[in-house]
Amino acid sequence: MKKLPAILRSSALPLAVAALSPAAAQDDPYLWLEEIEGPKAIAQVEKWNAETERLLRADPSFEQDRARARAILDDESQIAFPDRILGDRVMNLWRDAKNPRGLWRSTDLASYLAGKPEWTTVIDVDALGKAEGKSWVWHEADCLAPDYKRCLVSLSPGGTDADVVREFDLSTGSFVDGGFTLPEAKSDVVWADKDTLLVATDYGAGTLTASGYPRIVKRWKRGTPLASATPVMEGAVGDMTVAPRVEQDGDRRWAFINRALTFYTAELWLEGEGGRLVRTPMPRTAELRTVIGGRMIVYLNDPMGDIPAGSLIAWPLADVAAGKAGAPEIVLEPAARAVVEDVRATDHILWVKQLEDVSGALLALTRDAATGRWTRRAVPLADKATVHLVGAADRQDIVFASVEGMLTPPSLVAAGPDGAARTVQQLGARFDASRFTVEQRFATSKDGTHIPYFLARKKGVTGPVPALIHAYGGFRAAQTPTYLTTEPYRAGPLGLFWVEDGNAYVLANIRGGGEYGPAWHAAALREKRQNALDDLAAVAEDLITTGVGVKGRIAISGRSNGGVLVGAAMTQRPDLYGAVIAGSPLEDMKRYSHLLAGASWVAEYGDPDKPGDWAFMQTWSPYQNVREGVKYPPAFFYLSTRDDRVHPGHARKMAAKLKDYGNSVYYHEYREGGHSVGADHAEDAVRAALLHAFLKREIGGEKK
Repeated sequence: MKKLPAILRSSALPLAVAALSPAAAQDDPYLWLEEIEGPKAIAQVEKWNAETERLLRADPSFEQDRARARAILDDESQIAFPDRILGDRVMNLWRDAKNPRGLWRSTDLASYLAGKPEWTTVIDVDALGKAEGKSWVWHEADCLAPDYKRCLVSLSPGGTDADVVREFDLSTGSFVDGGFTLPEAKSDVVWADKDTLLVATDYGAGTLTASGYPRIVKRWKRGTPLASATPVMEGAVGDMTVAPRVEQDGDRRWAFINRALTFYTAELWLEGEGGRLVRTPMPRTAELRTVIGGRMIVYLNDPMGDIPAGSLIAWPLADVAAGKAGAPEIVLEPAARAVVEDVRATDHILWVKQLEDVSGALLALTRDAATGRWTRRAVPLADKATVHLVGAADRQDIVFASVEGMLTPPSLVAAGPDGAARTVQQLGARFDASRFTVEQRFATSKDGTHIPYFLARKKGVTGPVPALIHAYGGFRAAQTPTYLTTEPYRAGPLGLFWVEDGNAYVLANIRGGGEYGPAWHAAALREKRQNALDDLAAVAEDLITTGVGVKGRIAISGRSNGGVLVGAAMTQRPDLYGAVIAGSPLEDMKRYSHLLAGASWVAEYGDPDKPGDWAFMQTWSPYQNVREGVKYPPAFFYLSTRDDRVHPGHARKMAAKLKDYGNSVYYHEYREGGHSVGADHAEDAVRAALLHAFLKREIGGEKK
């Protein structure tokens, strides 16, 4: 499931079974597995874990795979990405074998740009956890501009989305005695000024929405108890969440309140003089991407008059605050096959990362103050690469981007006002890329839509081989190809291990994601979800038609939203797929909106409590479509007990039902790690080795 952006994160939800009528409980014999920490449920999980470990650790190459995966993940030659740039200081969280939970550290921007950073440790997360008796996992730090002396540090116990927020003083290198502190929750908190926070959290009974998120934002003054904080905005119980957001624009801070009505619709309010809230002219389906030069930059998911969906537009914030916004400026309109994916602003340049047939491109946009026209120039980067914007130095007008491909190790590049892009750090090759090939192909889906996918294989391989397809297909999240040591997501170098065996690895760009803009997502939304399943099947069938794979020896992999995708796919086409990997998956779509954060995703899937919605959801909901007497492909479920986003009951119940109907099921549930599963590299390495052994066992592919 797509993680909510900071502005949409929630407070903690009770880890318990949601209320059911007696009749509904009787209809679901596996309901007891929803009791997250229930003794009976945990005993079953431990039994399944032991069975899976016993079978897969017996693989002759398991320990070699685990050790190799761990070495790759912990390699100290990894790129130290700029997690935050605070004036002329670069902050980075570094994890390796000695520091599995990480070192939050700092260096000066000049030495960082020169590729010779001199790091100073600010917080040793492992040492802090040991000293405090907590299993801390780093989330983030928000440091107040312009001096960046005080930070709000968020630490999660065990890797859940919920975290504890504590004020930290960068000048002294210590937490502030008597400073701002928020107890464990999925809070949204931002600096209003050095002595004031805007806070959305769980304030007690009645302060959450029906989705379980905060619905009240308050202003909290230093030196006063949180209970005395004054309300700023209160949403309705039927909203998804209400959350604060602050954008730094040169020396000016602009404060917003986002009232999210659903996952895809919101009202955005700007705080004006005297704390007065003014509704911005941003359409409900649009997104505030950034602020630059006193202008709010907005992305359109739907057309606005004659302005097409996928455009970037702008309004002057001073006019918005005065209630006279007027018509927006057009900053950038989408091209035929080039769409906006990410946007960053430095003091004078708007940086736009685009996707062109799923390959990354970077643009630098500037505005002429006299004419109001936006001009753009392309920043030269590697062709046919995946590009991610990873940081920005505001005053220096520098943006940092990672650039990589399936066979090209990641590099960190810096682009500045001179229009040039230079490499700051290049990761050394983790394998001999000359042994493999990667190509982009297109399959034709059931309705005639062309679906792109990337295919990686060993050179010289001919004839059908076992294939692994990884896909997601939801929440506007584009799936772009990354270096094979990081594919698929959260399984480390599984993609590399698989192609080294002589097999095929595929990344499928099915509808539901953001590969081709808003329309690509809308094509698999709610009642159109079947399109994503048809797209996945089309890619698998294209592999068969073109002689790459063979029916029954094609594995499909997905996690979170991708987990419900592969769960539905295996129930619809058990003949086509030979194995299934489902990570942190949704499976019971009749119950999902009553479990943890599930209600917030109704805009994506539909509301199962409405007969009209359930009419189309029941055609693909995995748990309800498992039939006795049908032979399903072997399935591997991996997840975390402490996942406070997607309820572990989904995977548990699906596994139990499949097993009771005589199907082969592998199951691995970590106790920590949250929705991402695995709190450190050691756990990720074990997962990569387990999944590799599972694939070899079920669809073959021994090394050649």
